[in-house]
Amino acid sequence: MASKPKKAEAEEEVDAEAEGGAEAAPSKGWLSRKMMMIVGASALVVIGGGTGYFMLSGPKETKSVPVQAKPAVFLDVPEVLVNLSTAANERTQYLKVKVVLELPDAALTPQIQTTMPRVMDAFQTYLRELRPTDLDGSAGLYRLKEELTRRVNAAIAPSRINAVLFKEIVVQ
Repeated sequence: MASKPKKAEAEEEVDAEAEGGAEAAPSKGWLSRKMMMIVGASALVVIGGGTGYFMLSGPKETKSVPVQAKPAVFLDVPEVLVNLSTAANERTQYLKVKVVLELPDAALTPQIQTTMPRVMDAFQTYLRELRPTDLDGSAGLYRLKEELTRRVNAAIAPSRINAVLFKEIVVQ
């Protein structure tokens, strides 16, 4: 083999490295295409996710069916007249109460009418324990209303009423 001058061999090595380096290092065109694909794919994901979110969480067109409110059902309770609990040296005071029961359903009326003696007994025993100061102000009347509702519900269990409503309250 003929020997090449050292200078020619060095140039061939540099040319070989340049060719191998070009193959190993990506070209700028390939890198920019790859970057554009990544950006495009991520933009599609963001746009698709946003569209899906708005499609699924947006207002739904539903046909609104008007709910018919049940008419209120009321049942009168006989008038109650009791003497209030007072100290020995105070004059006797009386409480006269007329109430109405608010029922959730008209079908409950016969059941309450058959248990009305039990309801009246619960009213009488509770009201006779009250003192005139227990009825002071709106807070006193609210407590009285809640306690009467609780006692009626206990007397007619397992059925329940909605509320006890006052028609008349007289303390004399």
